[in-house]
Amino acid sequence: MLRTPASPRTPGSAPTSGAAPTSVPARTPEPHAVSDDRRDEKRVAAEPAPCRVVVCRDCCCGTPKVTGVDHERQLARLSEQVPVRVSACLDVCEHANVIVVQPSAAARAAGARPVWLGLVNDAEATADITDWVRAGGPGVAPCPDILDLYVFTPPRRTR
Repeated sequence: MLRTPASPRTPGSAPTSGAAPTSVPARTPEPHAVSDDRRDEKRVAAEPAPCRVVVCRDCCCGTPKVTGVDHERQLARLSEQVPVRVSACLDVCEHANVIVVQPSAAARAAGARPVWLGLVNDAEATADITDWVRAGGPGVAPCPDILDLYVFTPPRRTR
């Protein structure tokens, strides 16, 4: 509870008789300029979300169950070039390694849908995905014909 002083006091003086102890008034923060870094952060936050990639890494995808793939290198290559989010199991293990390319906010608003890619188990497919995402991804750039081999429709419960 904030108490107001009965009479003005100077620091270090005792309260006048009968006056309740007082609290020091809260200091009004001084106005300050927003740094350039903070302005940049706000500007970035205000920009629409870009096309991004969701990489399944859980029970099958990204594990030794899928042989002949350097899973860590695949994730590193993607992360170096495009926005990536790592997901727990997407529940489509029969298609491991699964990558979902999500459209940008603007493309999504225009009707673009996420593209699910399965059996992405070679470096060339990973490179094709990064090239497509950097070109704009679903709804902005056409999906490379070679990636049609990897596209699948997930069961309704995982969408």
